[in-house]
Amino acid sequence: MTFNDYLDIFRNRRIGAMLALGFASGLPLALTSGTLQAWMTVEGLDIKTIGFFSLVGQAYIFKFLWAPLMDRYTPPLLGRRRGWLVLTQIALVAGIIGMAFSPPREALWLLAAMAVLVAFASASQDIVFDAYRTDVLRQEERGAGAAISVLGYRLAMLVSGGLALWLADRVLGWQNMYLLMAGLMGVGIVMALFAPEPETAARPPRSLQEAVVGPLRDFFSRHGAWLLLLLIVLYKLGDAFAGSLSTTFLIRGVGFSAGEVGIVNKTLGLIATIIGALFGGMLMIRLGLYRSLMLFGILQAVSNLGYWVLAVTPKALWTMATAIGIENLCGGMGTAAFVALLMALCNRSFSATQYALLSALAAIGRVYVGPTAGYMVEAFGWAPFYLATVVFALPGVVLLWGMRGTVGRYEKEAREE
Repeated sequence: MTFNDYLDIFRNRRIGAMLALGFASGLPLALTSGTLQAWMTVEGLDIKTIGFFSLVGQAYIFKFLWAPLMDRYTPPLLGRRRGWLVLTQIALVAGIIGMAFSPPREALWLLAAMAVLVAFASASQDIVFDAYRTDVLRQEERGAGAAISVLGYRLAMLVSGGLALWLADRVLGWQNMYLLMAGLMGVGIVMALFAPEPETAARPPRSLQEAVVGPLRDFFSRHGAWLLLLLIVLYKLGDAFAGSLSTTFLIRGVGFSAGEVGIVNKTLGLIATIIGALFGGMLMIRLGLYRSLMLFGILQAVSNLGYWVLAVTPKALWTMATAIGIENLCGGMGTAAFVALLMALCNRSFSATQYALLSALAAIGRVYVGPTAGYMVEAFGWAPFYLATVVFALPGVVLLWGMRGTVGRYEKEAREE
């Protein structure tokens, strides 16, 4: 494949849609979590109330429960995927505007209702965006598509996170900032209106029962289905352990200030993740799915040694920057390949439900390793813990090697679609 062939993949309309729709997918998240928490804190609400508001994000965990509805039913305009995209994005605009006109001190319950609406609409948008991405991208475009999606998502998190806080504090105030964020959702609506349809239309489920049962029956009828589920849990497990207590480690374990950690860990880490995802997407075009998963999985494991080096050497800002940069670079490459794997495993008739279920399963490691990590650090210390995270990454790599034929078969089937 020539350099021009690589450029053609990144320049086509399908990849362009991933950037704008990834941005629309990432924008609402902070508006119901960190940014909302900051607004409530500035308004002087008590910590119990602020903590209670963290529950509005439950929709992201349980989104697979209503994903079958989005597989089964097709809106009257724009088709099964783009139609749902526009509907969820309109709901997001309405909900974010509603939040803007619900000051925490004067309209707390209305603010809570609007935040729940935004979280629900955002989780629903994620369902249909993941399905659209799975349906519309060709096999050779999936790595690049995953990388560009990550780029759009992360840029949106910067806009609705750090930039939004600065705008609210210094320029616009909270209400106008939320109104601006609602306006920025127009990026996703415009793209959904003009984004391309999949080249071959998949048959939607004929009934709601088929939409619920069909995805499970389809997946578990495959050879090695249970091993595939185990691979999804294990592939990013070492990465999840390493990141679970990273901020606490850098501040309490090494002794950096919160400001130093914020600048390096959040800013440099985000940039490195974006670069890693883009670079990984480009490599995937050449290497293919299995070889990319294997290479990036090994790099993910080895990159955790950077934290071990931080734990056993004197404190130095350049050491932290190097360790965080390498770890996030490799993690971004692994994420691009992992998203491509999830897409390859989805039947396009049930892609909304299957992707929602598989991504929820993938989140198990990310959500539940925290308590185990805490106990390990208390018992053994930081340096042994980060050596252990390298070991925790190895079962996923070994299982991937054992399933190389299975993964290769899915890659071949996707190429022939």
